Amino acid sequence: MSGNYYRNRANLLHVGKSSIKEMQAEVSRLLADKIHGLSFSPYISGQGPGTQITEEQIHQRLQLMAPYVKWVRTFSCTEGNELIPKIAAEYGLKTLVGVWLESDLENNEKELANAIKVAQAGHADLLAVGNEVLLREEMSQDQLIDYIQRVKQGAPGVPVGYVDAYFLFEDNQKVTDACDVIFANCYPFWEGYPAEHAMVYMKDMYRRAQKVAPGKQVIISETGWPDQGSAERAAVPSYENAIRYFVDSYHWTQEEGIDLFYFSSFDEDWKVADEGDVGAYWGILDKDGNHKYAK
Repeated sequence: MSGNYYRNRANLLHVGKSSIKEMQAEVSRLLADKIHGLSFSPYISGQGPGTQITEEQIHQRLQLMAPYVKWVRTFSCTEGNELIPKIAAEYGLKTLVGVWLESDLENNEKELANAIKVAQAGHADLLAVGNEVLLREEMSQDQLIDYIQRVKQGAPGVPVGYVDAYFLFEDNQKVTDACDVIFANCYPFWEGYPAEHAMVYMKDMYRRAQKVAPGKQVIISETGWPDQGSAERAAVPSYENAIRYFVDSYHWTQEEGIDLFYFSSFDEDWKVADEGDVGAYWGILDKDGNHKYAK
């Protein structure tokens, strides 16, 4: 579709100019045309990191979202998550394969070894080595770069990058330089911006990451807006705010040719422990796989 098409749609569906029903119809259209990608964790209620995931469960969860996306993004290569890329390929999906890094060095080795196996088997289209490990202050730039370089050596031909908040690519230029591709998390919600100004700030977040990585592709690896839960300063979770943010995000990124992995595919109740009540309500599908915004 042309940029003018998306610009016209955006004008018609600008915040405050359209009804919820119109927004729901637009979500349905976007999904029918297939959005670029979604973050994917295969957990169901009562599960979370630490749960061993089966092939059967991965199939069950992927079937609910496969008709609507071109890519999935995973977060780990252990506990059964390393099975996701091969299964995703069976549904015609590409995978941004995540390698979970933390202070547990022994587990990091398992993650790296499995990720390299996945890549060597031809099931990794992109590799993300680490997710917000600098934000969590769990390792140094040099430690992270060593992991990135090891994956590059083990998976030649697959673009390798790192996932973190956009501003950490400004603050850690050596890491930025070590990446083939930049995976920037851009969350106006977590920075407390009101929904009516969220897209302005999200665009600025993206441009800031782009500025410190000249010549490299910058992919939005996460962004989203919850539809329930407690406010984060001026950022208020609501159904209306969430559906508008989803539509506006995809209108802009499709018009600009930017790849976006929306967060997230499903509501996940395990995230409440880390993020409070709002953590359970980021999915475009509810915890049972029912559409929340496409009607």
